[in-house]
Amino acid sequence: MTPSHFTLSTTFMLGLAGLAFHRTHLLSALLCLEAMMLSLFITLSVWAMQLSTTNFSAAPMLLLAFSACEAAVGLALLVATTRTHGTDRLQSLNLLQC
Repeated sequence: MTPSHFTLSTTFMLGLAGLAFHRTHLLSALLCLEAMMLSLFITLSVWAMQLSTTNFSAAPMLLLAFSACEAAVGLALLVATTRTHGTDRLQSLNLLQC
């Protein structure tokens, strides 16, 4: 495993570990998701450059578009949750209370 592959996989695993273990605020969960998407984008970009084919050149841009949509929906949910519940703590959210 090359150092760049190790760095990118470590970045993804750290984002996944942060999402799994540090679930106190919705904003920290969204930041962990963004870190995971950024590492996936860089990995896909490097992979497409190494293969040097035009078949995979659109995949990083498609992932970046989905990541931007995910970030927009996440921030909209953060604002809506903060307005209705007064906080972004995940312990205060209860799906059975709707």
